[in-house]
Amino acid sequence: MTLDEQSTPAEIRIMIVDDHPAVREGLALLLAPEGVCVCGEASGRAEALDIVRQSRPQIALVDLSLGGEDGADLVEDLRALGVPAIVYSMHEDARHVEGAFAAGALAYVTKREMHGVLVQAIREAAAGRRFVSPNAALALAEYAAVSQYHEDERSLSEQERHVFSLLGDGEGTADIAAAMGISTRTVDSYYARIMEKLGVNRMRELRRRAISSRRDWTP
Repeated sequence: MTLDEQSTPAEIRIMIVDDHPAVREGLALLLAPEGVCVCGEASGRAEALDIVRQSRPQIALVDLSLGGEDGADLVEDLRALGVPAIVYSMHEDARHVEGAFAAGALAYVTKREMHGVLVQAIREAAAGRRFVSPNAALALAEYAAVSQYHEDERSLSEQERHVFSLLGDGEGTADIAAAMGISTRTVDSYYARIMEKLGVNRMRELRRRAISSRRDWTP
């Protein structure tokens, strides 16, 4: 065996599951020079499971949107069969990233990443290590930051949350009082309690916080 043969990394065998043939073909072409062999291509769950039984890929690259099927269901099936899955998806929100890992994915890569990121994910998964691409990691970090920022808002009572929500919609004190059927003085007392719970010192700051909260949690 020559030195070159000794230093050449072993080829990684993967299966690509995506309902767009052009995507599958393009990925196969991009990955071939990187020592990644595509041993099977599938457009849906049943076809993918047949390939697993026949070809035993080391890793499955799975899109979350497979026509009318949910790729997360396939990820769960693959985990049961002992095939690590890398989710390769256009979705970059924390809900999809967390859902993929909950289903058993070993890595998550968004389709906007450079192909070198996908290659890195494949190599990490082949070594049994988790991987989150930069865009997916950013989505998780931003969601965690927003969740922590709004954690103290969960301490508000139902009526206080109602006042806070209306304030975030841009309503004034008189409008909030009319909407809730209470006096403006009562609304002012709610403001005071909300500010104390949220650590806010000024009414202008409270209004900005309420508007920010509505924007953060609006889908």
